[in-house]
Amino acid sequence: MKKFFIIPFLFSGLVQAQPLQETIHDMTANAPVLQGAWWAGTAGYPGGEVLFSVNESQRMAPASTLKLITSAAVLETFGPDYQFETRLYADALPNEDGVLNGNIYIRGGGDPSLGSTRPQGGINAKKLMRTWAKAIQKSGIKTIRGNIYADETLFEGLSVPPKVNWENMGNYYAAPVSALSLADNSFKIRFAPQPGHGKEAQVSKTEPEIPGLSIRSYVTANAQDRRDNAYVYAAPGQFDLDIYGTIPTNLLGFTIQAALPDPALFTAQYLQQTLQEEGVSVTGDAQKINPAPDYATLHLLYTQKSAKLKDILYVLNKRSFNFYAEMLVRHLALNAGQKGTLQNGIHQLKLWLKKHNIPLNDVKIYDASGLSRDNMLTVRALTGTLNAMVNSPYFNVYYQTLATPNDRGDLLLLRRWLYPQKRLDDVHVKGGTIDGVKAMAGYVKDPNGQFISFALIANNLEDKSEAINRIHENIIKTLLHTKP
Repeated sequence: MKKFFIIPFLFSGLVQAQPLQETIHDMTANAPVLQGAWWAGTAGYPGGEVLFSVNESQRMAPASTLKLITSAAVLETFGPDYQFETRLYADALPNEDGVLNGNIYIRGGGDPSLGSTRPQGGINAKKLMRTWAKAIQKSGIKTIRGNIYADETLFEGLSVPPKVNWENMGNYYAAPVSALSLADNSFKIRFAPQPGHGKEAQVSKTEPEIPGLSIRSYVTANAQDRRDNAYVYAAPGQFDLDIYGTIPTNLLGFTIQAALPDPALFTAQYLQQTLQEEGVSVTGDAQKINPAPDYATLHLLYTQKSAKLKDILYVLNKRSFNFYAEMLVRHLALNAGQKGTLQNGIHQLKLWLKKHNIPLNDVKIYDASGLSRDNMLTVRALTGTLNAMVNSPYFNVYYQTLATPNDRGDLLLLRRWLYPQKRLDDVHVKGGTIDGVKAMAGYVKDPNGQFISFALIANNLEDKSEAINRIHENIIKTLLHTKP
């Protein structure tokens, strides 16, 4: 397919020669990549002039630009320095011989970052388990005559959004949520070296080992495609995994990431294993518990604090991490005194939109990350969110969570254009990509340093051509040279 480009050096004259609305129409109306597709876009000064508007009231699948709403609502609700807590309890104190005649309880606090090194200051799951084991030993416990219980009752309802499709569900980017999550609720599957094109790729191991896991691989090696096209098929709680697709031919092996079948249970199993490695005998089993015990009657052994919310949101937006969005939306429900379900969290997102005068008719939300193709937003709802956050006391934190051309691979060409002008920091963007959808929304600064908010969404794209990204980048370039 022929690609559609706008030549950068024409921009400044083009913007001055005709209204911006006409310029955007010329860029998009006859673009080959948009033939048979839908496109919407708008941009303007927060609280001021609208620079252009195309199909601004048309609901579109937003992909990950939906995270702009989730992160805004969470940040304004909890503040940037908020931390979640996971607590360890025991039924009793140990006797003089160091024997605990009772159980250990891990009380999940809905920490998205537990055992993850993604956020700043995070520690990995192995180090975390050793820290917990040492805390248990420090309390005087040498033997546990009981079980290790995992409590995930803080969250309720579906662990994966209802509209997430089967192809995505078993993979790390659609990992199930749990009030007791660990290591982003994902694990690695390692394939043995496979240099032969079309040959079956064999699984050699998982990291870490997951008790009770069974994997069937139908993956083949592909010498013509260097991308990871292997998909894990499994529902939450399912320990029998099937993997289909292709991976690149390789001499060193290849690794993909899958979703943990039961994160809370695995956390208890991992702690039990680590306790035994550290010399603490455990006579019972690792289990989940429901209902939760009365913690007021138990002994608190240790409190684990999460990464700060601002660092979690940095990963959520800059790395477009679905799992963090789905965890955090449930906290909105809990904060409002409701059960920690996805549906209640989405209700709180809508209340946040209503508070900021964004029409609820503009949104149809099924998850907090944008992974579902059934989500619908108008570009007006996105710019309304961006405009509202300009007036937030936490705007700078929010602004810094968005990607710049320095740290987004799909903005590489934009980076090359902006670098000589020393304007790399004048573009902060949240991108979004799912099948048939490409979106960008965020802020640019005009030549006077004033913020312009924008949102651009293409739906029903025919293929994976990058031509739509070039159009979106060219619109951003135009906005950078726009004067009020």
